[in-house]
Amino acid sequence: MDRKPFPVPESFSAACSECGAVSHGRLYLRSGDQNTCENCLLDARKHLGGWGGHPYELFVEAIAEAMDLREKETGLHSKRVAAHTLLLARHHYQKAKDLQEVYWGSLLHDIGKIGVPDAVLLKPGKLSDQEWQIMQEHPRNGHLILEKLPFLSMAADIVLCHEERFDGSGYPAGLKGEAIPLAARLFAVIDTLDAMTFDRPYRKALPFETARAEILRMAGTQFDPQAVDTFLLEESALREVSEMEFLSAHRT
Repeated sequence: MDRKPFPVPESFSAACSECGAVSHGRLYLRSGDQNTCENCLLDARKHLGGWGGHPYELFVEAIAEAMDLREKETGLHSKRVAAHTLLLARHHYQKAKDLQEVYWGSLLHDIGKIGVPDAVLLKPGKLSDQEWQIMQEHPRNGHLILEKLPFLSMAADIVLCHEERFDGSGYPAGLKGEAIPLAARLFAVIDTLDAMTFDRPYRKALPFETARAEILRMAGTQFDPQAVDTFLLEESALREVSEMEFLSAHRT
């Protein structure tokens, strides 16, 4: 039997003002009497950051979306962190090629998890020491995939270093300070913001203010203070994204 479409709540009575889509699988931002779906919003952010129009763009975004589905991420997680890392990167990079690689590297940051077994990747509880060792290999595995493409050398470095911490407590190499590529330091702030302000299987989203306070608190330890300062420059746009909603609650 065909399922009847879910009724659209009155507050979301209009379709996306950009593409016309009405989907219960998309997040929407309401501004005045207009709705903008997550995909259109991120495309606008991406273009603002100086990127878009590459012939492989949609293909690679589709790969990232498939990886998000495997991890049960909310909405377009990988595209979201890529577009917003790009917003930060435009304050530090001028060359179009550099911005392109920031986007690719951020978009594909977790591509190495393709080699992590589901029993480890999707485990609801704490990982064992052996399982944690397996998980910590995903940046290196992702780097091995991208390093085969010479035009993505900078992107490959982002993938390799996206789990490093400014104080040297990250992985896989325990890099510290400016030994971590700047783009990876920018990404780390955005990825943490996204993890805190969107639903996860183990907890509900936290308010933007809570995430902001934690990022400021961790400046100089987990995060590069320069990256945190750049985050504050884009605070308005990032706060707006945390306000996106689904048309209605997920149902089965």
